Amino acid sequence: MLRRHFLASLAAVGVSTTALPALALNESSASALINGLVSDINKVIASGKSERAMYGDFERIFQRYSDTSYIAAYAMGVDARRATNAQKRAFSNAFQGYIARKYGSRFREFIGGRLEVTGVKKVKRWYEVSCVAYLRGQSPFEVTFHVSDRSGKDLFFNMFIEGVNLLLTERTEIGAMIDRNGGDIDKMISDLRKLS
Repeated sequence: MLRRHFLASLAAVGVSTTALPALALNESSASALINGLVSDINKVIASGKSERAMYGDFERIFQRYSDTSYIAAYAMGVDARRATNAQKRAFSNAFQGYIARKYGSRFREFIGGRLEVTGVKKVKRWYEVSCVAYLRGQSPFEVTFHVSDRSGKDLFFNMFIEGVNLLLTERTEIGAMIDRNGGDIDKMISDLRKLS
């Protein structure tokens, strides 16, 4: 669980692309995205802010640099088909805050952690960036990030932590919340805003 929280935290805040040129996604830019991700997270951690203050930073990074529309739609799953446009927007906003709170609260445990990119390859319309993650006091472990430019920007949209798919994990969580609320999407959104 420690490993999952660390890498899910990285995924949750998205990827910085401000230093990248506006070119088609390739192996070099895909690798740079992941290196940028680690750099951005470390800046927030090193800021000395309280955890609660960091949540806002993490949410803004997630909103600006991740494919938030895709991630939120995937997390909602088949229930998105019956959701109104207003519900989809409300869910996307609530989901961003939920992700920032859920994983941002763990960041203080990972000061000094790092990722090293070990390989990049094209898969269909995206790139897989293979990495080795290092945490203090932990054995190194493998992580695969998926990056794409489907939205018109180079953005992070999924990852696997030793075979655990972040998108599927969040879809399962959101689906369970909808079930607990008897299929009521508005109630699920309300609950999501309260979760950490």
